Amino acid sequence: MKLVALIDGSLYSQSVCDYAAWVSKRTTGELDLLHVLDERNRSKMDLSGNIGLGARTSLMDELAELDAQHAKLAQKKGRAILDDAKARVVDAGVEQIECKLRHGDLVETVNVFEKDADLLLIGKRGEGADFAKMHLGSNLERVIRASDKSVLVVSRQFKEPKSVLLAYDGGSSSEKMIESVCTNPIYKDLNIHIVTVAADAVVNSETLKLLENKIRDAGLEVSSEVLTGQPASAITQFVEENDYDLLAMGAYGHSRIRNLIIGSTTTEMIRKCLIPIILYR
Repeated sequence: MKLVALIDGSLYSQSVCDYAAWVSKRTTGELDLLHVLDERNRSKMDLSGNIGLGARTSLMDELAELDAQHAKLAQKKGRAILDDAKARVVDAGVEQIECKLRHGDLVETVNVFEKDADLLLIGKRGEGADFAKMHLGSNLERVIRASDKSVLVVSRQFKEPKSVLLAYDGGSSSEKMIESVCTNPIYKDLNIHIVTVAADAVVNSETLKLLENKIRDAGLEVSSEVLTGQPASAITQFVEENDYDLLAMGAYGHSRIRNLIIGSTTTEMIRKCLIPIILYR
């Protein structure tokens, strides 16, 4: 199994490393630690105003030199971030690690690296997120929407998972989740519980029993139940009341235009749930 962990130097980077180590050891997989230097985030000075040609040329030279210095410092900072991340993962007992430092747009870079990957790992919030207002990281939704692979969105603090809640809605991504549970060693020996919300007309208790049997046939222990209420709120409350360590669910089942109008259950779940979430596409 190939893992790609996105490291940005934020508070969540340590947790990304810890969960990456946990998955890697359970799957004996290879791990890429990826840090992307996105130069588009740098502010650019407008030199189109009324300024003398000679002065503007001199200023451009100074800015070019300053930009080169910034690029060199960013390179050193990125390498230091990756070195720290690698040391943390090595201390956790992982051996197959590669550090990748790249320039460019984050999403475009991730799309290149995920081609050979089975799972992406990313922190719920990055360096610029507003923790007090529970804002998600600015790049999180972009990465999840653009990726064709499963994504593990990690929480701020690592806790070794002992239990997992599967949120099933009958969609194709939920079916992919069930297949992964039956075959992926990540879920071995975990306490597995399946829930669906009664509002999902395509899912009922009989459907859940069939899913239970399928998972049991794979050698795993599992139980299930039907919840009532609005999906995001009902599942979030259930997670809190039962102290689950990990949530698995399908990601973004509706079109982007519809989500812009009525919001997205996936985004709401990521924002409200304080535990890691594995999202299946």
